[in-house]
Amino acid sequence: MEAQGLVSGVRKEAARNLFRARNGIKFAAGIGRPQVGLTPKDAIWERGKATLYHYPSESRTRTTPLVIVFSILGKSYILDLRPGASFVEWLMDAGIDVYLVDFGVPDGADSTNTLETYVDRYLPQAIQAAQRDSGSERVDVLGYCFGGVLATLLVAAYPRLGFNGLITMAVPFDFGKTEGVVQAMQRGRLEIDDVIDETGNVPPAAVHRMFRSLKPTSGISTYSMLWERLWSDEFVESFQAMSQWAADQIPFPGACARQCLDLMLRRNLLVSGEVPLGGRRVRFADIDVPLLTIAAEHDHIVSVDAMRPLTELVSSTDVTELTVPAGHVGLVASRQAVTTTIPGLLKWLNDHGS
Repeated sequence: MEAQGLVSGVRKEAARNLFRARNGIKFAAGIGRPQVGLTPKDAIWERGKATLYHYPSESRTRTTPLVIVFSILGKSYILDLRPGASFVEWLMDAGIDVYLVDFGVPDGADSTNTLETYVDRYLPQAIQAAQRDSGSERVDVLGYCFGGVLATLLVAAYPRLGFNGLITMAVPFDFGKTEGVVQAMQRGRLEIDDVIDETGNVPPAAVHRMFRSLKPTSGISTYSMLWERLWSDEFVESFQAMSQWAADQIPFPGACARQCLDLMLRRNLLVSGEVPLGGRRVRFADIDVPLLTIAAEHDHIVSVDAMRPLTELVSSTDVTELTVPAGHVGLVASRQAVTTTIPGLLKWLNDHGS
């Protein structure tokens, strides 16, 4: 029996090595890359590069729609990575009416965009468009990563716009605990103008380096894990989709980058609860709707501690904190997302509206 088990193990490993060889060649050649962002959606509102997409659910069970505000530092298809592994698809399957604000890919015409461009110009109009389209006077707003900063500023600046609740996911509020290039900018060793290109924006390569500097050894462990599971078609397809998104960076509007460097990195004003915006002070204390914060326990970009201050800054009496055993991206695009993030989010949504 022991000999039979040994032979079986050898055969299994030999078969895996054949699959490793096949998948390794395909991966290196870039063959068979998975298509991303395939969930059907309708563009119902556009301003500049910003678009509001509606993902209509065939099994809608909740009348209050969910408006997702994505970051201006990346492409939103990470929330719709591939069929069966899509954050928006999971929400739709649960009967949630999903809208998503995508700010597009900036070019030279967007180099003068500021926080006010997004918070005062685009987002209020997008929220109103979602309200008209859904027929609901109230919406829940979910902000992911830097999109959560914009969403929080929006709810604080426009409390009468018709918000039912606010959800923040992997959102930085305390920039005093950053590392890498971000820390260098904090301390004045590196200026935004040092990396601005001819379009007036921070180029994608610089944005990519900034994120890589937060965890410089991630590539080594990632490729080690790839080799271990290179025999699995499912894992390789998921890895390719994730890698494609991670490398698919976009420019960061120059004016907004300068503003964020001053207000958030150097003055760390978000943690104070008051941010100067458009000639007035936006106060997080003006947020009194139910709040859900979702943090990733292994997030090397936004730590749990960096997220936590918001719960003490709002006036909401209904505050829920959820920590998921995942990383920054795994929070929305991994097994932990479907087993922990989604169930926690759905429970909160169902407890806070119809």
